[in-house]
Amino acid sequence: MSDQLELKEIVVNDEPQVLSIEQLNLSIKQLLEGQLSLIWVRGEISNFKAHTSGHFYFSLKDAKSQISAVMFRGHNSRLKFKPTDGMEVIVRGRISVYEPRGSYQILCEMMEPVGAGALQKAFEQLKAKLKSEGLFEAARKKPIPHMPRHVAVVTSPTGAAIRDILNILSRRAPWLPVTVVPTVVQGESAAPQICEAFLKAQKLPDVDVIIVGRGGGSIEDMWCFNDEKLARLVAASPIPVISAVGHEIDFTIADFVADLRAPTPSAAAELVAKSGQELTNKLQQLEKLLALNIQKYLKILAQKCQMLAKGLVDPQKRLQDLTLRNDDLVTRLQLATDRAVSERRFKLKILEERLGSPQTLIQKKQQELEYFSMRLQKGVSLSVERKKSTLGRWMSVLESLSPLKVVERGYSIVKKENEVIKNSGQVKSGDLLQITLAHGHLEARVEKVTT
Repeated sequence: MSDQLELKEIVVNDEPQVLSIEQLNLSIKQLLEGQLSLIWVRGEISNFKAHTSGHFYFSLKDAKSQISAVMFRGHNSRLKFKPTDGMEVIVRGRISVYEPRGSYQILCEMMEPVGAGALQKAFEQLKAKLKSEGLFEAARKKPIPHMPRHVAVVTSPTGAAIRDILNILSRRAPWLPVTVVPTVVQGESAAPQICEAFLKAQKLPDVDVIIVGRGGGSIEDMWCFNDEKLARLVAASPIPVISAVGHEIDFTIADFVADLRAPTPSAAAELVAKSGQELTNKLQQLEKLLALNIQKYLKILAQKCQMLAKGLVDPQKRLQDLTLRNDDLVTRLQLATDRAVSERRFKLKILEERLGSPQTLIQKKQQELEYFSMRLQKGVSLSVERKKSTLGRWMSVLESLSPLKVVERGYSIVKKENEVIKNSGQVKSGDLLQITLAHGHLEARVEKVTT
């Protein structure tokens, strides 16, 4: 008997059957998944989380209720936009019960934003992202050469766009080399192929302008030109890029990051190649402007010459003025020299008077030297006498303290092996002693020691 039947028996039988939690959750799972196989739900996204596994976990809510939702990686990889909190969406999915926790959720297989379509939402999100990075700033965009040497066109080789571009270029600038780098411009595989073709165009020799584009179509047809990788390649290109996608009212991300947007492929060709008549008219205008500027410049030079001629002085008169000026300067120099010499002589005389005769100065210094020499000798003699007197006093003091003076009064100095004997404990019988007298020395041997 199935679990679903067992759940019905709980209601019908008089004696209810006791179920385990697992059986109850399984019965609820079969009931919900059997009744709600495929549903469409509209709600606002909240608590959105993109897991590292690639799955999306979020809640769908309205004013009164909410439900958990999951969108696995296999389904969300096909989304053209990134879900965010607060976005109102319509999802298609199936109800599923997670038995271990007894919770149910909706497994989303498809998602569309409410209001704008998914493609438009993805377009606005990528546009805002690249704009915040500064890729749309005019300051980073490169100017288009006025006279390009070589043009590369990245587009479909069979579309109407390439025919229009080649017709206009051949008519307006038949001398301009053009290389078509073929690629598909529609479909899911178009974006990677356009990127590859764009890189090939950058490697062509002498290319100084690249046109990327195609004819008009729906937003789905032109979606490959909203690819983020292509946008970054165009923005980083060292070669100026013209975006020529669709008609004048069509805008793509490539238009915003390119150095120049052309409203149509034909307009891109006209921007690149100036017609022969336009160049002729431009040259004629430049020729007239050059002639006017030359005439104006010559007129200015003539006026300057007239002004210089008026200010020019006769060379002979100028030479006479300079001669007079030179004579005046020479006279002033002589007077200044004489005055300087006179002042130096006067100062020298004053210094000689202050200095006096050298011989007198020498005699004075000799007298001073004799005087100081005599004082020095007298001072030295006096100092020597004082030192002698002081030495005599100290010698008298030392002599009075000398042991020899004591010996002269009848005492003697007894030594044993050069050690002075002060008491009988220092010797024993048989020791040899040295005795110093006032006059002479004796040696004696100890016969008896008494304390």
